[in-house]
This record gives sequence, structure tokens and C-alpha cells, in this order.
Amino acid sequence: MRKIALLAILIFLWACTDSQSSDSNPGPDQIVRLSDSEIKGLDPQKISDLSSLRVAADQFEGLTRLNARGNAEAGLTEAWNISPDGLHWTFRLRDNLTFSDHTALTAALFPQILQRLRAAETTAPAKSLFDNIKSISSQDSQTIRVTLISPDPSLPALLAHPALAALPLHRIGDAGNRWTSDRPLITSGPYQLIDWKLNDHARLIRNSQWHDEPAPAAQIIWKPMDDSLSAMRLFLAGGADIASDYPASRHSRLVTEHPDQTHSVPYLGSYYFAFNTRVPPFDDVRIRTALSMTVERDWIAEKVIGIGNVPAWGLLPPGLAGDQGFKPRWADWPKAQRIAKARQLLGQAGYGPDNPLEFEIRFNSSAEHRRVSVAMAAMWKPLHVEASLFNSEAALHFAALRRHEFTLARSGWIADLPTPENFLLVHRQANGAGNYSGYDNPVYDQILIDAIAEPNPDKRRRLMRQAEAVLIEDMPILPLYFYVTRSLVAPRIDGWQNNISNVHPSRTLRIRAR
Repeated sequence: MRKIALLAILIFLWACTDSQSSDSNPGPDQIVRLSDSEIKGLDPQKISDLSSLRVAADQFEGLTRLNARGNAEAGLTEAWNISPDGLHWTFRLRDNLTFSDHTALTAALFPQILQRLRAAETTAPAKSLFDNIKSISSQDSQTIRVTLISPDPSLPALLAHPALAALPLHRIGDAGNRWTSDRPLITSGPYQLIDWKLNDHARLIRNSQWHDEPAPAAQIIWKPMDDSLSAMRLFLAGGADIASDYPASRHSRLVTEHPDQTHSVPYLGSYYFAFNTRVPPFDDVRIRTALSMTVERDWIAEKVIGIGNVPAWGLLPPGLAGDQGFKPRWADWPKAQRIAKARQLLGQAGYGPDNPLEFEIRFNSSAEHRRVSVAMAAMWKPLHVEASLFNSEAALHFAALRRHEFTLARSGWIADLPTPENFLLVHRQANGAGNYSGYDNPVYDQILIDAIAEPNPDKRRRLMRQAEAVLIEDMPILPLYFYVTRSLVAPRIDGWQNNISNVHPSRTLRIRAR
């Protein structure tokens, strides 16, 4: 009897353990998402990492929100209008809005949200994103006016950032920094947190007071997985519905074996190398152009990297300022013609067989950066160019770039918002140490000034493309390719739409009916 009783107890304990371990696995009404790091915080105004922002966007909604295509749409507001000069935006809130605890949500909240964002004690890492907002005021209980310093057609996308979402200030004022310990968390969006086990999972359930139709999935589980190989294995074993990354080395195999589940998508990021234009030899545009026109970008993107990256001749990812990415006039020349022109330019600058061009390529430690640097050095050999390699860890690398202690260095940019200016403003002379190349062209700067002041979206876009053309003609940077995002999505998940912003709100995902 004792053995039978002991066996019964063991079976019971095993059943309980198994139940607990499967509690955060995919289920009939539960989507499990793998993030590439642990959540750093729950206060949307005090976070900047992608994992935390994704969880925040599931819980807190602002005047606008991003849809499954990554585009801004109405959120807590039902409509808005814009003044002719593009400086005044008026939003009208939906009727009868409340937080998840039934507290009324009115227009008076949003000036306070901006005030808290800008308060020194908040130490909001995203604060500078909103520098162009002069003020936010409430006209009545449902009407909000946003006044800008300069026109910004992309304001709806900016207002979708969780840092300016509707936060429960009525609770924050009472609880101070303890409000994020509430379970369930008081929220304004489609979900609310009910459980967070550090380094294990965060569980979200539907917010029954959300203004829209109930989110399709009753629960969302976010699991941190900082090792992309482990994340891939868990996904393939059926332990997750979505993995936000997978190893680049497994891309070809995944595309072959799981083509419908593997997503490699162009992203809001440009990979390039920066020339130090302040000192010889790269203060000479002829030398910069010669090196750029002899780099085989297609080969680097397809063979050296090999995860679906799009070759880049310009700075702006396709779609930001036009349907096609920018290309200089020589981009489609045959290889022999490009090499001949490059030799001519180098010869005019005083370099050739009797006086080889010598310089150092600097990059931060990464197999990818090393492979690209080795490839470029090999491509330049026929031009009598001797490029040596130097690598260091990331902190030292970018400190050297800010101090301008380099000749040619690995760089790049991933945008905070899907706007051309987010890329182009980096290279203004006024950007100081952040303008790594030291590029200084008053014509370029003035075009950007005119573009920023232009309220007409089409004219603004044309000016942005004009600025990019000037930048690439001067070649202070050597664009190579645009970044991609890598994701795995289970067949049972519907609603996933590939987009350049890599935005996939949980409220837009659903479990397919069997």
C-alpha cells in the first residue's frame, strides 16, 4: 500500500509539474512569442530596448497606434485634422474611453503625459524623439491640440510610440514608481500584464475595457530568449508560435526546410562604412568615389552575408523616399568600366602602381564585419590599394569614431522612426561628433532645412531624395546593404504581415481555426 500511495503521490507531483511547465506553451487561445532579451521595465517612458517596447505597445495605446503593416492609424482618437502650415494637429478622442480599472480617460491626460516625459526625474531615454513637439493642450474633454516647431507629416507614427501613450497617471501619482507592480497592470491598450516571472515569461490577458473589438488571442506569452539558436530550436519543437530572430548561419536551411515559416525582411537600417573626410586621403572625393564604385555590393549581400539583405548604393531603405532605392549613375556600369574609371580617379589623385593607396579599415568585433572588410580589401587590390584591418570591441570602436580617430570605419544606422530625416540628419555638420565622417556641405544642410520646413508631404519627399543624391555624390559614406529582420512564424498564426518597421502588434495576430 505504501508503494502504491508513494506512486500516486509521484504521479500527482509529475502532473502538477508538467501542467506548470506547459502553462506558457502555445495553446488553443494563447500565442507564445519569443523576444531576444528580457523585459527591462514596464514603464513606457523609462525604457528604450525593443523587447520592453513591444510588450509596452501591447498594453498602452496613444492617440495613434501602428497596424500590422507598420503604418500609423487611429488609436484612442477617432479623427484628426492638420492646419495648412502643418504646425497644428487637432485630435478628437473616441467616446467613453477608460483605463482597464474603469477610470475615465480624457484629453486632459495628454499634456500631463508630455510633461512627465520631459521631467528630469523621469530620465526618459526617448525624450529627444519628441523635441519637435512644442506643446500638447486639451481644448475640451475630448479634443487635443498638438503644436509643432516644424511641420512633420510623420507625426502619427511618432505619437504611436509607447512613451507618449495613455498612462494611468491617476495610479502613478498615488503609487510613485510602485505602480508597475500592480497585477493586473492598469493599461489603456488591448492587453494587460497579470504575471511576470523574471527570465521565464510575461503573461498578458485581454483588457476588457479596451475601446476596440477584443483582441483575437485571449492571452499573449512573451518569453525571453537571448540565444537565437535556442529560440530557433524551441520554435521548431513547437514550444513557441513566433521567434523574433534566428542564427544567420541557419538561414539557407530554414528557407529550404521551412519556407512558409521563415521571414527575412528588409528593415529600417543601413549598413555602411564611413570615410574620415577631415584628413587625407579621404578628404578627396575622387578617392572616395573610386573605392565605392568598385565594391561589388550584390556579391557582398548575397555571398558574404547571405540572409536576404538588399544591396545599397544610397542611404535610404527603399520605400522611405520613393519606391526604389537611390543609385548613382555608375551603379549599373559593367565591372570593367567601373574599374577603369576608378583607376582614372585614383591616378588624378596621385595614386597608382608607383604610389599605392594605403589605409586602415576599422571595424568592431564581429564575424560579419570582418568578412565584409576582407572582401572590400580584396576588391580594391586591382587598384593598387593596400587596406589593412583593425578590429576592436564595440565601445572602443564607436568611441574612436566620435573622436575621429579612424580612416575608414564600419558604421550604419537603424532608424527610430520610418522617416527619411531620421537617416539624413545624422550627416549634417551640426550633428557634431555623431557625424562620424565629418561631412560638411552647406548645400546638403540647406536642402534638409528646407525639407524639414516643408508641410507638403510630396514636396518634402522630393527634397529628401535630393539631399540623399547630394550626399551620395559626395560619398562621405560607403553604403553596402540594408539590414533585414529574421523571424519564424508558426503555420497556425494568421495576421502576420512583413513590413520594413518590423512591427507586429499582438492584437493583429490570431490563431487559425483548425
